[in-house]
Amino acid sequence: MQQFESAINNCAQISHLVGVMPTGLHNGATMKRLENGLTVIHQEMTTPATVVDVWVRAGANQEPAAWSGMAHFLEHMVFKGTQRLQPGEFDWAIESQGGMTNAATSHDYAHFYITVAAEALPRTLPYLADLLLCAAIPADEFVRERQVVLEEISQAHDDPDWVGYQTLCELLYGKHGYGRAVLGTPEILAARSPEEMRRFHQAHYQPQNMTVVVAGGISQADTLSMVQQSFSRFAQPLWCPEAQPKPIPEPTHQRQVLQLPNIEQSRLTMAWLGPGIADVSAACALDILSMLLGGGQTARLVRELREEQQLVQDISSSFTLQKDCSALSLSMWLEAHQVEAVEARVCDRITELIHTPVSAAELSKAKRLILTDYAFSTETPGQIAGLYGYYATIAEPSLAATYPQTLESTTALDLQQTAQQYLSVDNYTAVILHPV
Repeated sequence: MQQFESAINNCAQISHLVGVMPTGLHNGATMKRLENGLTVIHQEMTTPATVVDVWVRAGANQEPAAWSGMAHFLEHMVFKGTQRLQPGEFDWAIESQGGMTNAATSHDYAHFYITVAAEALPRTLPYLADLLLCAAIPADEFVRERQVVLEEISQAHDDPDWVGYQTLCELLYGKHGYGRAVLGTPEILAARSPEEMRRFHQAHYQPQNMTVVVAGGISQADTLSMVQQSFSRFAQPLWCPEAQPKPIPEPTHQRQVLQLPNIEQSRLTMAWLGPGIADVSAACALDILSMLLGGGQTARLVRELREEQQLVQDISSSFTLQKDCSALSLSMWLEAHQVEAVEARVCDRITELIHTPVSAAELSKAKRLILTDYAFSTETPGQIAGLYGYYATIAEPSLAATYPQTLESTTALDLQQTAQQYLSVDNYTAVILHPV
């Protein structure tokens, strides 16, 4: 531990660094790509807290199919220590400074973050860096933690919301990686080894795949110095099998009905495939269309199906933007005998969007609701760090600033053309859940 304490002390001896790149980020945020390829984004904020959020292009979509679940399992194993940190030592180091830590894995990324007081960052950042760069993945901890992950999978299969969502993804995305469960399967995980995980880790947890976002009450110079000091010991990359890219499926009409024991009311989810992050203009249009259909008390389907006709108990809409493709979905809670009528009514309203431009007032209101939600979701260091890290991982961090601008410039004609391209009443996926 003496060597590790020395690294922490060196990190605390902050020196000035220059060469920050202009990025198009807002509110004075800056970005620098270090010599080793690591991207650092910094946003100084008037707050005593600081968040460090490290994003890695090592999600479930980077797994070979035979290693499905590896990225999420690795998220667990990262916290099991290094050659210099025993299991639990990292948690103690963060919590003893009054901080907190967490992590998450999705298809496009894994990310790990800590929240601490700014003055505690020189003492805590080296611990986070050591975990991410030097995860030991001990064999005994691997076996124990695999049981934790298997239990997590078992609990997911008992959750009707997860079952419905995963069924929808399998139908909507087909053989693409987005159709596989991030958790993996018990059969595949039972066959995996610590050595395979070490290979996956050392192949993907490399500087060119990482973005470190620091937001809070700490200066740019201090941030760059600490990150450069802490994130310098990357392991030599190891070979591991690559994920075989699968094409985005062509939209088709698919429908599946499930009977589940843990629900009291039927549920209908309808979803349409959309573009990936490369087509931001169409993504913004679909975001607005989602709001028009089911976002808020006065949205078209909320007003008609819930308030006026009382055909559903509740309804919500969502637009999920990912690297390769996106999805617009509508979820409704209703009685079983109303499913067909509600599904037909939704198709009627989709047809209206295809053939009739929305009014200026309705378009303006939908934009205002989305932009207000965006503003409220970018107030804290954690929200800011998550926003920049997400866009830096799936595209470019500047999209965090330009997405609202593109959305604001979207016209009624843009909405109509996007609806015509993506919201076909002949090509959507429906999943219906009924109580047993």
